[in-house]
Amino acid sequence: MTASTPPGPGLPDGVGQRVDAVRLRVPAEPEYLALVRMVVAGTARIDPLLDDERVDDLRVIVSEACTNAIEASARRGEDASTIEVQVRLTPSRVEVVIDDVGGGFDPDQLDVLPPVTDPARMRIERGLGIPLIRALSDEAEIRSGPDGTRVRVALYAAAPVPPGVP
Repeated sequence: MTASTPPGPGLPDGVGQRVDAVRLRVPAEPEYLALVRMVVAGTARIDPLLDDERVDDLRVIVSEACTNAIEASARRGEDASTIEVQVRLTPSRVEVVIDDVGGGFDPDQLDVLPPVTDPARMRIERGLGIPLIRALSDEAEIRSGPDGTRVRVALYAAAPVPPGVP
């Protein structure tokens, strides 16, 4: 496992905004999932752009993406596979990028799930990760190919509440 943060007070993002980032590389093993969730949530709380509920959403997103990465690596049969997670904080959002070297998949060919109000949905236990990632994030991009998958999500800071508004 490796973890790093860029030196100094933050990196420019190309448009003059400060960007803080944390990178974490862990073995593609379920034992590391709790650590990844903790690092991502802890990083998101450094500069509290997100309220507790949105940080919980971020934990679910990271958990689903990393679980998919772990399963993809296991299917590929590589013992030394890793997952790389990057968390970037900007003044307006938290962005997380999760990369794996699993076998990839076509995100446009996923099974269509019944609506959440359909009782048949209660019998479905697999295939909910990507829809959850898309539903809980403000932006979600999934790129996948034979060499691996990249999941990038962004959660935006809530608009500031004007003084005097409950």
